[in-house]
Amino acid sequence: MRQRTDARSPRVKATRERAKRTRTPSLLRTAARSLRSHRLRFALPALAVLLGVAFVTGSLIYSDSVRTAMARAHAGSQPDVSVTVTADERTGPADAAGPGSAPRLDDALLRELRTLPGAAAARGTAEGRSFLVGPDGTLVGDLYRATGVNYAPDAAGKDPRYPLTEGRGPRTASEIAVDRGAAERAGQKVGDTVRVVVGGAARTVRLVGVFTAKDSRTAAGATLTAYDTATAQRQFTAPGTYSAITLTAADGTADSLLAELARRKLPTGLRAVTAAEQDSDASAADNDKLTTLLLGFAGIALFVSTFLVANTFTMLSAARAREHALLRAVGATRGYVMRLVLAEAALVGTVAAAAGYALGIGVAELLSTLFGVADGPAAPLRPLTPTPLLAAFAVGICVTTLSAYLPARRAASVPPVAALRTSEPPAPAALRRRNRTGWAVTAFGALLTGAATGDENLLFLAVPVLLVGLIILAPLLALGATRLLRSPMTRLAGIRGKLAVENARRNPRRTAATATTLMVGLAMVTAVTVVVSSATRADERDADRAMTSDLRVTAVDFAEIGPRVADRVAKLPDAAAVTPVVRTELTVPGERDTLSATAVDPATVARLAPVDIREGSLKGLGHGIAVTERTAGLHGWRLGSRVPATVAGSTARTTLPVVAIYDAPDSFTPALISAAALPRTTGAEHRPHVESVLIDAAPGRTAALRDTIRRTLDNPALLIQDRADAREAAAERMAPFLNIMYALLSVTVLIGALGVVNTMGMAVSERVREIGLLRALGLDRRSLASVLRLESVAIALLGAVMGLLAGIVFGAAAVLSQEGVPLALPWDRIALCFVATAAIGVLAALWPGRRAARIPLLEAIGSDTE
Repeated sequence: MRQRTDARSPRVKATRERAKRTRTPSLLRTAARSLRSHRLRFALPALAVLLGVAFVTGSLIYSDSVRTAMARAHAGSQPDVSVTVTADERTGPADAAGPGSAPRLDDALLRELRTLPGAAAARGTAEGRSFLVGPDGTLVGDLYRATGVNYAPDAAGKDPRYPLTEGRGPRTASEIAVDRGAAERAGQKVGDTVRVVVGGAARTVRLVGVFTAKDSRTAAGATLTAYDTATAQRQFTAPGTYSAITLTAADGTADSLLAELARRKLPTGLRAVTAAEQDSDASAADNDKLTTLLLGFAGIALFVSTFLVANTFTMLSAARAREHALLRAVGATRGYVMRLVLAEAALVGTVAAAAGYALGIGVAELLSTLFGVADGPAAPLRPLTPTPLLAAFAVGICVTTLSAYLPARRAASVPPVAALRTSEPPAPAALRRRNRTGWAVTAFGALLTGAATGDENLLFLAVPVLLVGLIILAPLLALGATRLLRSPMTRLAGIRGKLAVENARRNPRRTAATATTLMVGLAMVTAVTVVVSSATRADERDADRAMTSDLRVTAVDFAEIGPRVADRVAKLPDAAAVTPVVRTELTVPGERDTLSATAVDPATVARLAPVDIREGSLKGLGHGIAVTERTAGLHGWRLGSRVPATVAGSTARTTLPVVAIYDAPDSFTPALISAAALPRTTGAEHRPHVESVLIDAAPGRTAALRDTIRRTLDNPALLIQDRADAREAAAERMAPFLNIMYALLSVTVLIGALGVVNTMGMAVSERVREIGLLRALGLDRRSLASVLRLESVAIALLGAVMGLLAGIVFGAAAVLSQEGVPLALPWDRIALCFVATAAIGVLAALWPGRRAARIPLLEAIGSDTE
């Protein structure tokens, strides 16, 4: 009873509390001393975590900077705009039944909105695509946002939205003004003759003014080209109409109130939004997608880093088994040893996080250079914001601590009696339970991957499950692979090859963990390569099928082909046959959706386009319609059926007989009509979209006709391609994407290479006596280094084979889930990856091999490290 009372006495409790308080700093000091004594062994895992943290931090800092800058640019864009009135796209296509039924943003509505109470001003805006051509004949600025605007002078002859810095505003169709940034980039000044491309046609105008603009488009690197209002309306909307009407709120009037007053005046089909709502709609969605992509690859890099960290602590725990046993013998508990190892991991993570955060600032600068625009918004980096700072240390510390958890448990399980042994025997390779689990997970992943060929969404679950299964099975695969390598390596390198293979087989867990760091990165690289190669093959196939003519005229991205281009080309003497390929839509009564159609020249389309006629003839296409077999089956149409339809941009309904049933590539489906049936519009609102112009040249005159077309059109926004050009353009379409993927995944492959270096370096430390005995038995320094190189290559090739096979499976599943995309395996790139991995194995063993060769013979023999 007294003993219990003494145990509960305040003095005993105080003593215990003091012991607890003094234990933590002692633990940290011990962990810090351990890091100092083993700093080289912790360097590579710290570097791997550092790279992952830098990737995460750089992505967050960059995205925050761009998001802030874009929000600032949108908030300061067009400060005179309080409310914007536009067509309400949410109600569906306004011209479904023709332009006459759609509400118009015209002068009458502008005058009505100008009288609203609380409206200080109202302005009609006519905007559309307009490209400025530089003196070197190329298009200037960001083509995606290149815009033409109307210059609307006030009573003083100046436009307050676009204040002039030089010259005057445009007054006729042959005059323009441009923003100051565009003039500086193009090297043009007031009075110069310049060229612009509008509506697919290039023309020469005079630059009469330069202005400044508070506009998010110029902040993103685009050009603004100002025309007089009448010219802008003819080019972008229609005479007397606008693409939008903007209102300026009077002092004391809230934007929301003015927007509500405007809504009461608007007919159905138009909407009024405040400037704040418009800025919200124009948020940087592309930036968010890029950030998600970058963080995804950072996550892959950190995932691979966990294997390197775990492998390092596992090897260190085995090497320091006697040290941990001595701690246990002098009174340390299992919990203390476990906390000691975790404290070491936390310190490594803290150092790696701090260094990774600093490197992440440089990564953010690099991302800003790679993905920014030359004259984009001022986006100063804000590295001291809480999110990236907290993310860096949370990621760095958590990754290393969690990775070291299992090695810490193994270290804590070392019994005190182990301190009496001369060496720690190798742990038994109890892999049965692990192998059973691995086979089960791998089989489940394989089933999911097979199911993903029918549903691509399952691929996001199948890939990680199958990867985890392969990771669990990696020790078994390592044993099998090294067993197969034993004979050829022995024949190739003699006793050195046999020693290398046996060293790799000695600890299959370690070999598997090292190979896994390479496997994940190579699997991602291979999967991306297979997908991109297959997509490129599909593009080339489609280009070959669609390009049956000698030449084709297409537009650069975001530009268009003028409606008169086909007529101009057809007048050239060497042009034997010409047809435009025009996208349009037909409204058919009783149908829920409109019917897509391609307008062509009936007289030449059979010669120029890959159209396979199944029934009927295209000779009657001038007054009828041709449909594909699938379209005819869906609608119950047969040859001679009469289809009532209204062509987009027209109010007149016509009846078109089915004159042919055909089969063709997607670019000529699901229906064909005559280009003569397209409505003649006076404005740009319903201008037909000319996708391309197909041309056959007179015999032997293809090259000459190509040069003639280029001179005749004289339009840098148009491309004149022959069949080889079309195929090359299709092949190059995915090249930038593939290069970006390789650049992002290279970090993961680099971490895998660090894993091999780390394993071989620590293997030298563990085998000091073994190295001495081999030297004593006659193995010279060069042969010893060769053994380590062969062992490193064997481990690297194991990771390569696993990664390449997994990547091929993942890529094939992704391709087969897409209808119409052929599976193409890029054997040349796969072989290059295999050879590069072998080179990684050779390079990874250079430093460990040199280090092993320099160990003095007597010191190695006398070492107690096996």
